[in-house]
Amino acid sequence: MTIRQITTAMFLQLTGHYPETEIESFARILFRHYLKMTPAQAHLSQDGELPSGIEQKILAAIEELKKNRPVQYILGETEFYGLRFELTPDVLIPRPETEELVDWIVRKYNRNTSMTIIDIGTGSGCIAVALAKNFPNACVWAVDISEAALVVAQQNALTNRVKVNFLSGDVLNDGLTEFAPVSLDVIVSNPPYVMPSEKDRMLPNVLEYEPHVALFTPDDHPFIFYERIAAFGTKCLKNGGRIFFEINETFPDILVDILQKNLYSDVTPRKDINGKWRMMSAQLRYL
Repeated sequence: MTIRQITTAMFLQLTGHYPETEIESFARILFRHYLKMTPAQAHLSQDGELPSGIEQKILAAIEELKKNRPVQYILGETEFYGLRFELTPDVLIPRPETEELVDWIVRKYNRNTSMTIIDIGTGSGCIAVALAKNFPNACVWAVDISEAALVVAQQNALTNRVKVNFLSGDVLNDGLTEFAPVSLDVIVSNPPYVMPSEKDRMLPNVLEYEPHVALFTPDDHPFIFYERIAAFGTKCLKNGGRIFFEINETFPDILVDILQKNLYSDVTPRKDINGKWRMMSAQLRYL
């Protein structure tokens, strides 16, 4: 089977499951992963025969895509902020808006700054590892309640050759008491923020495959993670330290209020590239 033929097969089998632009994206991802080809190279090699082993892998991937399984889980990896990350169903798939959050921090500070950063709810470690890569003099901590997620994150730190300190912790229950008062320069978190009432609007590839513990808030307290992390910051951030959140686009005003009530200033919501309120930062200044 040639690249042209398998591309045609992909469109025939996936049309009706996904939009055309997403199928095109799958083709690019699969060819890059299995053939090590850029889109331009794949286009110029349309009539090239696929090795039988690779042909079978791509056909198997198409079958998994028909079941709504995310392509990142099929391949066991993804790219984030120019780095390669291994993935399992124990961790969320990193999103472009999370890259934008990381980029906000990277652009905010000098690369050579010596500072202490904590990523709360690290999952795959994408935020912590990307920040450690871009701030070589920083001390980066990554915390998660899931031991399985920490295994994935530790491997990603090794793969990308960065030093990250990993800790099993639960900001809701133990308060992360391992961290001394006034010891942190930056807190960053992409906590669970999807309300259970939003489930019926979610795509099957997210709802059926990604870990719910990392997606959904408690039914009766949807902003609890932001409240607890903000309170943690008032104890552990240094004077002038900053907190960075990924947020639910529906509730920026509520999150501004939470931060202001916890005595943060310069509370700044930010839109992502699609014009949605997806990030927020604030600074802690002691009186």
